[in-house]
Amino acid sequence: MIFFAVLTAGFLVLAALRLCGVDGDRITAALIALTPYWTLGGLLIGGVALGFRHWWIGGVAVAVAIALVAMVLPRAFASSRPDAHGATLRVMSSNQYLGRADVNALVKLVRDNQVDVLNLLELTPREVRELTSAGLFDLLPHRVLKPIPGANGSGIASRYPLTELSLVGPGEMEQPSARVEIGGTPVEIVAVHPVAPTASSATWKSDLARLPRPDSGGAVRILAGDFNATLDHAAFRDLLHAGYVDAGDNRGAGFAPTWPSGAFPPPVTIDHVLVDPRIAVAGYRVLDVPGSDHNAVFAQVTLP
Repeated sequence: MIFFAVLTAGFLVLAALRLCGVDGDRITAALIALTPYWTLGGLLIGGVALGFRHWWIGGVAVAVAIALVAMVLPRAFASSRPDAHGATLRVMSSNQYLGRADVNALVKLVRDNQVDVLNLLELTPREVRELTSAGLFDLLPHRVLKPIPGANGSGIASRYPLTELSLVGPGEMEQPSARVEIGGTPVEIVAVHPVAPTASSATWKSDLARLPRPDSGGAVRILAGDFNATLDHAAFRDLLHAGYVDAGDNRGAGFAPTWPSGAFPPPVTIDHVLVDPRIAVAGYRVLDVPGSDHNAVFAQVTLP
């Protein structure tokens, strides 16, 4: 009985953080990213405890796990979209893993998926040169690039002319932004890459809080990149509560993992495309990028 009590107590602590919307420190933030996994664990613990007739322990564990299932399961199902009839825009975001991603494979993904706007994270000066040689900027000639050696660089490349903006402001990580006009509709794009919560949970929360909210009276906005956050983090859900729609969640692909590309640690969904509530998400895919520890995320959207 003590064994089941200890397991259940640990599960209940994690569940309380998720249910109460507390990301906590770098350790708890990392554990919250694994919510779908330990939700299944809670069901298993409760079911086995009930099998051994530990009624109270098993009953509490199962009840709390069911409450969590009710919160996470909807992301596996497509939801409604606004009635949008404007131009089509194809957006992709790719974390380049310290500039190690296969540039030829990335260019092929851009060409095959007819990408209009590409956000690049962990963009280095060396990789900019390699992307130039590989022909990326023949496909997407307009760019706002902030390459830096290591993990802090980012950039935006576009098929259409870009006007550089400063929607996020200075920070440890480059998060450039730009305006593009598609079919007469102005769209503001941000390449998102906050500090990871495992490095500094306070900076991570601050970086996410600095991201621009939807502007109902202005240009439609799209935030795409490596948010270092899942749908279970309260700091990320604040963006959704502000009005953004997660493209993967909207199309029923909210569980599709984006990091790591291997099997350990357990894969989670930390790369996202968030769209203005006036935008309709027509399609969403997670794409393999050889050489990177992240998968790319791609969304085809219809503008208002």
